[in-house]
Amino acid sequence: MKVAVIPARGGSKRIPRKNLREFDGEPIIGYPIKAAQRSRLFDEVIVSTDDQEISEVSRGLGAEVPFVRPKHLCDEHTGTTPVVAHAVRWLQDSGAQLSAVCCLYATAPFVSELDLKCGLETLESGDWDYVFSATTFPFPIFRGFRLNDSRGVEMFQPHHFDTRSQDLPEALHDAGQFYWGRPDAWLSEERLFDQKSTVVMVPRWRVQDIDTPEDWERAEIMWAVLKTTSPPTRCG
Repeated sequence: MKVAVIPARGGSKRIPRKNLREFDGEPIIGYPIKAAQRSRLFDEVIVSTDDQEISEVSRGLGAEVPFVRPKHLCDEHTGTTPVVAHAVRWLQDSGAQLSAVCCLYATAPFVSELDLKCGLETLESGDWDYVFSATTFPFPIFRGFRLNDSRGVEMFQPHHFDTRSQDLPEALHDAGQFYWGRPDAWLSEERLFDQKSTVVMVPRWRVQDIDTPEDWERAEIMWAVLKTTSPPTRCG
């Protein structure tokens, strides 16, 4: 049995009621729900929430909300892994025989059903704990810098000041869309960014984390262009 778990608590602070806010005319949580449904990979699409309105909207979109997420897993410091672990434990206690569980973020309108399929194929093709979406940084992180207390510039790695960009290794970051995992890995809360994880590469033009109002505006601008293009026909 394969299950999608969409964490969606009600207490977002930087963008109030973020998981239900309309994105191009529909609640943003509808996008990952529909991507999961279109993929035909899942026996169940579950939303893990503490919020009654999110529950009602999610059910209206065809997802299941079989439990109320416990309060101790609903604060802003709770990570994704324990939330999914709770869902896995609840499902197994209810008799479900799970083979793979995919965490889908509620605010991931750019998630592709093809990438979800590629993620599952990759998980099943090797001895991986997790497979998740990732993309490249647009600029070499090894030449990054910060402003100190005096607003002077300090490089994080000064020894790379004269290193050519093409001589630096390519760095990746989490695309914030989906995380396929084996049930035992979720239950033991194994680290996502570790040797037993690998990635499905997503191009930068299909990636936008949505944490702030500025992120939301950027995502809307991207969506206005992307919704007129053909869906991807291959991973990456």
